[in-house]
Amino acid sequence: MSTVTLRDLYAAELHDLMNAEKQLAAELPIMAGRATSARLQRALEEHHAETKIQIERLRLLLEQLNEPPRAVPSGAVAALIEDARRRLDDAERGETLDAALIAAAQRIEHWEMATYGTARSYAEALGDYDAVRILQQTLDEEGHADHVLTKLAERGINQAAGDDLLEESTRHCASVWKHLRSR
Repeated sequence: MSTVTLRDLYAAELHDLMNAEKQLAAELPIMAGRATSARLQRALEEHHAETKIQIERLRLLLEQLNEPPRAVPSGAVAALIEDARRRLDDAERGETLDAALIAAAQRIEHWEMATYGTARSYAEALGDYDAVRILQQTLDEEGHADHVLTKLAERGINQAAGDDLLEESTRHCASVWKHLRSR
């Protein structure tokens, strides 16, 4: 399909969001299952439930445009998910893994917020104020999810992940000190 009008751009954004949300809906339960923190696991599960509703909203908006669903996955989100998988595979279970999960989820949330914001702006320019309201609702939900993740990171998970490094450093220093004293 050739993109020649703002409506075409708008439809393309909605398709990209739909496919991104579907990819995320498949990935969030996996991420939640890997979380060590019960609060992080709950936040990811809640966002998964929200994502299912967001998919339905996008389906409605695409139907209103008489746009059939497209099966083309979002390349941006696919790349973010692949990057997340690599990072998560390298992280040991515990707070470090939780910190990596938060970072991965936030990268995706920020992409979603940018894309929903663009779609909302297009809908507004096209005079589709019902779509503006729906897209703003989803944008607010994505912002809330990002805020929850930030609070989890800043109120303990990142600090606890850093404490692992501090403990390792302390053990190493104690070992060096013991070695030096035995000379």
